[in-house]
Amino acid sequence: MIYTVTLNPSLDYIVEVDQVTLGELNRTKHESKFPGGKGINVSQVLKRLDIDSYALGFLGGFTGNYIEDFLTSHGIQTDFVRVDEDTRINVKLKSDTETEINAKGPNITENNLNALKAKIRELTSEDVLVLAGSIPSTMPKNTYEELVKLCNENGTKFVVDAEGELLKKVLPLRPFLIKPNHHELGDLFNTVINSCEEVIPYGKELVRLGAQNVIVSLADKGAVLINKEAVYIATAPKGKVKSSVGAGDSMVAGFIAAYEKTRSTEEAFRFSVAAGSATAFSIGLCTREKMESLLPQVTIEKRN
Repeated sequence: MIYTVTLNPSLDYIVEVDQVTLGELNRTKHESKFPGGKGINVSQVLKRLDIDSYALGFLGGFTGNYIEDFLTSHGIQTDFVRVDEDTRINVKLKSDTETEINAKGPNITENNLNALKAKIRELTSEDVLVLAGSIPSTMPKNTYEELVKLCNENGTKFVVDAEGELLKKVLPLRPFLIKPNHHELGDLFNTVINSCEEVIPYGKELVRLGAQNVIVSLADKGAVLINKEAVYIATAPKGKVKSSVGAGDSMVAGFIAAYEKTRSTEEAFRFSVAAGSATAFSIGLCTREKMESLLPQVTIEKRN
């Protein structure tokens, strides 16, 4: 079974107005709300690709209830730790420009964290754990390290989709997959990366440091997968980008879904690129049909 962890989920409230006038009454022309959080996105895309998962993390209050009900109604299993304070609401205000207001989130106590650790201790070598997103300010900075150490004890594969120091610290624990984009990879090595060729030496260094598979996305320039066996360079499908939100999460889900079915790294990479592009070309997360329509456009060059 696949388990996703979202430590600081949100209820994303999208508000569209013709124009924002500060200090005055503004009326919306369209509103929507949906669960937010990278791990939750991964679970949603996995379900659309016919792969079941459990969504883990922390939820509280009426907003937490909404998120859990939403996921359950879409056939996604949940096993969240309940917390005392409300899950945060993030507001995205769209007019001629887009403004975001992200809340801090609830306080996560030591008991809450221990309850999550207890769930992860029950995982086995047949399971995969996906850790995605940032760590709330109320939690220890080494939370990811503590959780993946439990995976190592159980023989559980784990995937980490995070930035900077969070990513660096888990590399010695041999994550099955990490997925920085080219900007995040450049930040890790204090450089600027603009092409697939420039990715390769830095991706190889991440493998040397412990990552089993490294996917680096470069938007319309393609993507690179690097492991100990080979380097794979993928072309990006052509299309109009409507929103990049969730594209990276879709790449992670696409890789896991295809790998679970085929055990082929190359085929999983192909699905990953198609899924990420399908979300980028959509409003909201990708559908299976959209992803499959883009698969023929993804060509992969393998290098030893």
